[in-house]
Amino acid sequence: MVLDALLARGRAAAEALLVDECVIRRPTGEGSDDDGNVVVTYADVYAGRCRIQQTNAQATQEDAGEDFQLLLRLEVHVPMSVVGVETGDEVEVTASVHDPDLPGRRFVVRDLAHKSHATARRLGVTERTS
Repeated sequence: MVLDALLARGRAAAEALLVDECVIRRPTGEGSDDDGNVVVTYADVYAGRCRIQQTNAQATQEDAGEDFQLLLRLEVHVPMSVVGVETGDEVEVTASVHDPDLPGRRFVVRDLAHKSHATARRLGVTERTS
């Protein structure tokens, strides 16, 4: 079918742009270390290629207790073969070819997008900047 071939070419082109690396993991519980600090445990959902995109430079302000936080909205693109991602999962950038400031950044998945003819899975994420 022509649509299948066209979609396959589109997905291949989209995957060619996935030059960064990330890990998507899900919090599974909490414990504490010997000093009494909270330690979160995780289960990996995906590790591999990704792309970080700034969307319309959206930012929102939140007051959490007495702490002011700026929340930046971005998108993380992963291959369509990545399934099972849920809101609340964490994305950590582990490597970036073109932006040395990306590795180590962590985002929380806030939005999931689903559509029939997508070329990449686009995850709406939030980064806490303070």
